[in-house]
Amino acid sequence: MDAIDLTLVIPCYNDGPHLEESLREIERVLSQTRYTYEMILIDDGSPDGSAEKVKEAAARRGNVRALYHARNVGRGGTVAEGMKLARGTFAGYLDIDLEVHARYIPSMLLALENGFDGATALRHYEIRLSLDTFYRHILSTGYRKLVHFFLRLPYRDTEAGYKFFRRERILPLLEKTRNTGWFWDTEIMAQCHYHGLRIQEIPVLFLRRWDKKSTVRPLRDSVVYLIELLRFRARVKKELSKEKSL
Repeated sequence: MDAIDLTLVIPCYNDGPHLEESLREIERVLSQTRYTYEMILIDDGSPDGSAEKVKEAAARRGNVRALYHARNVGRGGTVAEGMKLARGTFAGYLDIDLEVHARYIPSMLLALENGFDGATALRHYEIRLSLDTFYRHILSTGYRKLVHFFLRLPYRDTEAGYKFFRRERILPLLEKTRNTGWFWDTEIMAQCHYHGLRIQEIPVLFLRRWDKKSTVRPLRDSVVYLIELLRFRARVKKELSKEKSL
């Protein structure tokens, strides 16, 4: 098959209502660039019938592959699966609700063209008074501080669901990740840092979609993230020590 520039992995979970609209916006942005691309849509066991929307979207396009999970795997496991199937020189993913807009894709690819191994979004939140925005701001700020304290990472926003990499550089690191949920983003960024990949953070605006129900559960999410963070720190210390001894 002909080589392509970009594989865009799109995990989908209950995203049927806005899937087609978002795909058209992504296509509009990429059509204004010189990049050739494919998309891999993966429905992660959506209970609301979104799999049918994924099937319809893929059937309309010649550059889209679609996969379906019988049960929910999690965002991290879904993204990793898609990246392993990528054919592009560059491989990236984003959240299909486009709370971080597709307009930032060219900036990510430009960073890779300029020699970086990866590019990731550094989210700045819209100023709008609401309980949901307040929770997101507090969780994001607190988590960033914990990541820096426990893992000593130089990045300011490891959890953004908007990351692009040179495929040959990220593939070996995918095998080192274990978490299949939201913590995967922190895992992959930590592995990038510990293995010397050059990552550029690109400022983006995060605009909350008020037509979509938030899945953020502040208390539960905070506890789960802290547990995963401590587990990962203990594991990665052993792994890095073993690699240095070889």
